Amino acid sequence: MPKHVRLISLLMVCSLWSMPKAANAQALIPHTLQLDTTKLEKQGLSLAQEAAQLAQFQQVELALPRARLASQLAPGNDKVWLLLGGLQLQSKEFDGAIASLKKAQSLNPKNGDILFALGSANFQQKNYQAAVVNYQDGLKLKPNDPEGLFDLGNAYYLLGKLPDAIAQYDKAVSQDKKFWPALNNIGLINYEQGNIPEAIKRWQSAVTLEKQAAEPLLALAVALYTKGDRQQGLTLGEAALRIDSRYANLNFLKENLWGDRLLSDTKKFLELPRIQAAIQQRENSSSAPTPRKQPTQ
Repeated sequence: MPKHVRLISLLMVCSLWSMPKAANAQALIPHTLQLDTTKLEKQGLSLAQEAAQLAQFQQVELALPRARLASQLAPGNDKVWLLLGGLQLQSKEFDGAIASLKKAQSLNPKNGDILFALGSANFQQKNYQAAVVNYQDGLKLKPNDPEGLFDLGNAYYLLGKLPDAIAQYDKAVSQDKKFWPALNNIGLINYEQGNIPEAIKRWQSAVTLEKQAAEPLLALAVALYTKGDRQQGLTLGEAALRIDSRYANLNFLKENLWGDRLLSDTKKFLELPRIQAAIQQRENSSSAPTPRKQPTQ
């Protein structure tokens, strides 16, 4: 899977649905102003809920303008600013995302998800040291968050602090035994360090936890083929590419933190006739038009 970047957590999206209604203003405030302010804030929260729904279905272009307007109508709600910042981050509007997230942080400095999102903004801009600080601060508020631990591990990975990265991945797994991406990334480090048996072990564990995870399945296939178990390697490689053909792209693999040793072995693996045939078959099936249903007689 593409490396985890915390954008809009399902928990945060769901929390928008349970936002409290705006409280009635004090009796001393003029009635018309009270009514207008309350209506505007309610409209803002309603728009935020719509934006959150759209975000769940990856409709970012439709969600973003709603979230922008929601932040104007409900400027005192940190969840609205977090939603806006997450959507801007997904759209790679980094300056806007950071501004929105810092606004959310000023409204609620105890929200760890905001710090994790700020870490993602810095991570995506390759400012890994700043991302480490953000993730560490977020983990002070949410110390057992497996995704936050995983994100910190990725930042350490790209800073070359491999023991620190493995330590964070291990912590993520200790908090969530089914968190296979952390196992996958430990395997990536093991492979680059030449510890192929341990890498295979990690990828086997990841695949056991999630049979539809194409990344550890392909990595496992390459490792097995390279060490001589060619038939099983080819079979697993075909299965991985049937799940997600993006993993046939070396640039995509590099973006997912695959190292030089694994990329070199994967390049040779992807050039094998049987794997090329699997890639072509997957591409043909993806581009084939959907057959029309015949009208019932």
